[in-house]
Amino acid sequence: MTGSLSLHNVYKGFNVHGKAVSVLEGVNLDVHDGEFLVIVGHSGCGKSTLLKIIAGLERQDRGSVTLDGQTITAPGFDRGMIFQEHRLLPWKSCISNVMLGLYGRPKEERRKIAQRYLDMVKLGGFENAYPSQLSGGMSQRAAIARALAPKPKVLLLDEPFGALDALTKMELQDEMLRIRQQQKTTMVMVTHDIEEAVYLADRIVVMSSRPGRIEDVIDLHFDEGQRDRGSAHFAAYKKQVLDHFITQTA
Repeated sequence: MTGSLSLHNVYKGFNVHGKAVSVLEGVNLDVHDGEFLVIVGHSGCGKSTLLKIIAGLERQDRGSVTLDGQTITAPGFDRGMIFQEHRLLPWKSCISNVMLGLYGRPKEERRKIAQRYLDMVKLGGFENAYPSQLSGGMSQRAAIARALAPKPKVLLLDEPFGALDALTKMELQDEMLRIRQQQKTTMVMVTHDIEEAVYLADRIVVMSSRPGRIEDVIDLHFDEGQRDRGSAHFAAYKKQVLDHFITQTA
């Protein structure tokens, strides 16, 4: 299962109270098969808009977005998306929420697949629980399972841990690294959290302030143990990203 994503000369603007506002200008980016790419930038720089364009939820004004050579024009099961809010349907059980993206298959097959992904995100035993009975972290685990169940080529993550407490957030970051290693899924994530970006990414894309352009792409290389948040190697990458934000606001 491949997941090679390409954005070529992407432009996007909005009409705000009769005034044209440019959000993205000339974005060119290739995301490699199996890569974990994280996009960072100030609020309003177009990060989430870019993710929605990849998801097919928004259309760019100019330019092209392709996945394995196929032009993206609408949402599809080849792309899964996880939002900051879990967006589980409150009237459905945990396993029924995960089964949502598997319609068209026999019910028993859907249930087995959903159970497998609930077990993967450590929610075995909570199959019949409803979202109101789950903690924030558990709900987001269910959302991750739902997004992964159709086996998308690319998983898109829009600030998925932003609403969680610090310990739960760190726990789910570790889960994402484990799942990525196990599933080999291409992942593209948007975050304001620079430490999170350094902890998860193979590459970090730094966006300029609006209109959003790619200011820099930072390749991260960690040897065994260096991805530790307390290591000097980790701190050096974090400073490299932070320096861009200091420059932008200077």
